Amino acid sequence: MGRRRSRRKSLPEGSFPAVIEALGHDGRGIARIDGKTTFIANALPGETVQFRYSWQRRRFDEGYATEVSNPSPDRAEPPCQHADICGGCSLQHISPAAQLRMKQQVLAEQLQHFGGLAPEQWLAPLTGPLTGYRGKARLGSRYVDARETAMVGFREKRSNFIADISRCEVLVPEVGGALMALRELLNGLDARRDIPQIEVAAGDDAVALVFRHMRPLSAADQQQLVDFCRERGWHCYLQPGNESTVHRIWPAEGASRLHFSHPASDMTLAFHPNDFTQVNREINQRMVPLALDLLDVGAQHRVLDLFCGLGNFTLPLARRAGRVVGVELSETMVERGYENARLNGLENIEFHAWDLSQDISGQHWAAERFDRVLIDPPRSGALEMVRLMPQFGAQKLVYVSCNPATLARDAGELKALGYQLTRAGVMDMFPHTTHVESVALFERR
Repeated sequence: MGRRRSRRKSLPEGSFPAVIEALGHDGRGIARIDGKTTFIANALPGETVQFRYSWQRRRFDEGYATEVSNPSPDRAEPPCQHADICGGCSLQHISPAAQLRMKQQVLAEQLQHFGGLAPEQWLAPLTGPLTGYRGKARLGSRYVDARETAMVGFREKRSNFIADISRCEVLVPEVGGALMALRELLNGLDARRDIPQIEVAAGDDAVALVFRHMRPLSAADQQQLVDFCRERGWHCYLQPGNESTVHRIWPAEGASRLHFSHPASDMTLAFHPNDFTQVNREINQRMVPLALDLLDVGAQHRVLDLFCGLGNFTLPLARRAGRVVGVELSETMVERGYENARLNGLENIEFHAWDLSQDISGQHWAAERFDRVLIDPPRSGALEMVRLMPQFGAQKLVYVSCNPATLARDAGELKALGYQLTRAGVMDMFPHTTHVESVALFERR
């Protein structure tokens, strides 16, 4: 006999009072209900709320505040009309200043908890636009037979369903304001049920849409996609399989590239819509010169840029340094790095492809000495590389992080190796979300 499938416990009906004591790292209020921790969305510390249960577990419960009797001074009117249902952003009910304080607190707590340290000086938060900032996104799409319409957007909060939204305030305006037009486009396709996602990539010069499709598209469907993008001056790509199958169908001529600029370095970088680039153009334009200033790079310096991607930091570094070496896992990104070096007339730079979680002892660049090191790793951090910092001999190291927990872990390792955390701060790359981007300077004295 098979095991009996356990049924989910019925949730208490109605609304219940709660006093919010603290704010969790995910932006939900924390209350104690009959001694049990309860995480309540749309609730802030100090508020008394009425909430409904959305989930009950053995150790904690979850809910959503439906009424607030004494709003916190940190409460704000969400800039988006869909903030209650869309899971793309979770902090829109919190004022921008309070969001920054929360992110700074997360960074400080993680540095103390995992690394046992604090910076000698906190940097002022790096801020930019609060809406219309997101130039890279993966939108879900699905034709819902019960509604007889296509849905396009992000997932609902704590759900796999695509949220029923008519616009998005954080996407670049030309795309965020075109969600209903995208729905109408998909409604008119023969393959309306076979396009599960639309990738958005925006450069300074154009927007590209990549339509993932599960079966071959008819000539008529392809023409509708082309017409839609051509009317808006956008690039149109198809993806019939994995990422290697992405190809452009409009414009028909020219290189498959978008571009973004680094005004402080007087350069422009080219990228393919598949390439990793920072989602927030304005923050990126401020983040890169900040990192270079922290490194205090001059013409006499040799610089190592680890996890360099297509050269977002590497190429601006080469404007200031004597020589720069960039290392990245992807061969494609190495090719893009050289492409951009040629585009900007830089010759004091070289790129190498290598998995930086593996042994680097056989790599000739690893035997060199460097005055400065910049690390911009994925969420998993760069533990293997920070352990090797003494052999490079760098006096200054800048660590750009998208995960404060792994930054803190790696900072503890650097401290043990004789590096001091002299400066650190948050960069608001993703306003209205719990994502914490940060930068830290380590110095060996």
